[in-house]
Amino acid sequence: MATPYQRVLLKLSGEALGDPATGHGIDPEAVQKIARQVARVAQLGVEIAIVVGGGNILRGAEFSKLGGHRANADYMGMLGTVINGLALSDALEQQGLETRVATAIEIRQVAEPFVRKKILAHLEKGIVVILSAGTGNPFFTTDTAAALRATELECEVLLKATKVDGVYTADPKKDKNAKRYEEITSMEAIQQGLRVMDGTAITMCMENKLPVIVFNLFEEGNLERVVRGERLGTRIVS
Repeated sequence: MATPYQRVLLKLSGEALGDPATGHGIDPEAVQKIARQVARVAQLGVEIAIVVGGGNILRGAEFSKLGGHRANADYMGMLGTVINGLALSDALEQQGLETRVATAIEIRQVAEPFVRKKILAHLEKGIVVILSAGTGNPFFTTDTAAALRATELECEVLLKATKVDGVYTADPKKDKNAKRYEEITSMEAIQQGLRVMDGTAITMCMENKLPVIVFNLFEEGNLERVVRGERLGTRIVS
């Protein structure tokens, strides 16, 4: 069955791979659940690049508040994303997919360096590419890395996987009157201070006319539904 997308970038938080109760560490069952969803999308013929965070292992910004230098803390966080990338790669290959882990910092023994043309060639062959280590620079989030890589790789949409079913006017856990947006512009998200992505990431998506779909990954089958064009979650447009 044809889908509206040929190439997508999936942004995963590190917590998505962690213990369901705490979001910490790496939970094999959680990783396998994500791998199964990605496999179903790959079987549709959709090219998939994945950017994964590292918050289940370490958040650089939070660690630096304890006294560490922010740049060093961010590099530690980047290494956490590489660990997550390797775990996800292994799970995807157990599903029969071919994968590559590419990093923005060189760790040649475990992953290849990010080279745009090489990554494009992988995607065109149906290889799932996991992009780790953020942008390779401190002070930038993996949201910004996702926006940057999606633009570089000419993806048609950035799929931001979360634990909630979209973007709300307020925190739905705290405000019972919070309403979910079906669609919102990047500028509206910035002006209203909606914490769906950091400002740099949203601005980059807006300037490059890259749509973002925020959806709940933890309902089985949602990734495939979004890729097939079902109106799930919230669509952020430029």
